[in-house]
Amino acid sequence: MDSNKKYEAKSAPKPVGLYPHARRVGNLLFLSGIGPRDPETNGVPGLTLSSGGNYTSFSFEAQCHAVFQNIKHVLDDCGAHWNDLVDVTVFLTDMKRDFDTYNRIYAEYFKDNQPCRTTVGIDSLPTPIAIELKCIAVLDERL
Repeated sequence: MDSNKKYEAKSAPKPVGLYPHARRVGNLLFLSGIGPRDPETNGVPGLTLSSGGNYTSFSFEAQCHAVFQNIKHVLDDCGAHWNDLVDVTVFLTDMKRDFDTYNRIYAEYFKDNQPCRTTVGIDSLPTPIAIELKCIAVLDERL
């Protein structure tokens, strides 16, 4: 068992900077900020931009589902499970518009596991996404 290891998840979108998808320290697994970008196309689900960079279509709901799927991909590639999550920090670029939708979809994914949660409203993220999650999982001896 490696108690200090970096993970590059092959099934998750590539990081937008020099950092791993996750890092294990002892029995804790720290996930870097994970957004909703599609792992294969690098596009943002539910978002279409014009050539001038303006939104022509936007679905925050699609981004929520995509970000949760990307978290699952990282956990799977690290040998962890959804129920191992103990702490979730979410960053929303438009708290007023998106919090209710996020809260509803979050409840669908976390009905059986209820980690601690913090929701933070921010001005922007490094790519044209509206949500990003930062998570911590506790791993058992199986890994």
